[in-house]
Amino acid sequence: MSIKRKTKITVYKEITFKLSSRQKRSLMNYCRARHTTPIKLIKRSIRPYIELYAESRPEEIPMPNQLDLFDEDPS
Repeated sequence: MSIKRKTKITVYKEITFKLSSRQKRSLMNYCRARHTTPIKLIKRSIRPYIELYAESRPEEIPMPNQLDLFDEDPS
């Protein structure tokens, strides 16, 4: 008799953002021309950001307008 394994339940989170009417029109026109949906297009565009950094945090980039008070280089 085989034992059935429980499948892990995937928890989804919702993210929303706003587009202007012109941006939405542009998005819909692009999707119709490429025979895709807006969700698939957006997910494909952000895939590297939502898959690569799940376990580790990316290296922080210092802001260019920060003061250099504690640099070891005496200027």
